[in-house]
Amino acid sequence: MGVLAWVMMGIALWHFMVFLPDRCWAGIIGGFLGCLFGSLLFGLAIHGFSVPGRADTDFMTAMEGVPGAAIGFAFVYWIGVRQENAAAAREAEDEQELPAT
Repeated sequence: MGVLAWVMMGIALWHFMVFLPDRCWAGIIGGFLGCLFGSLLFGLAIHGFSVPGRADTDFMTAMEGVPGAAIGFAFVYWIGVRQENAAAAREAEDEQELPAT
């Protein structure tokens, strides 16, 4: 049940990413995957890579997915910004190499 709580929290936080510019790696799907896997991995890491059972799942179990979703989204956002800046630098470089007519 802990995995369900973490994943649902990651999906819930992903919906708020609509307020940020879409500069994620692989677009909106990359943001979704970043939130999803970030919340899952962070929750697992907190619990020593074991999953809390149904009796051990409470509100705080779901809240453990929040930092992971933020970290996962920040990671895919950082990759996307890096790729965008590299593409812009290549375009600028190509424009400088073109002979003036």
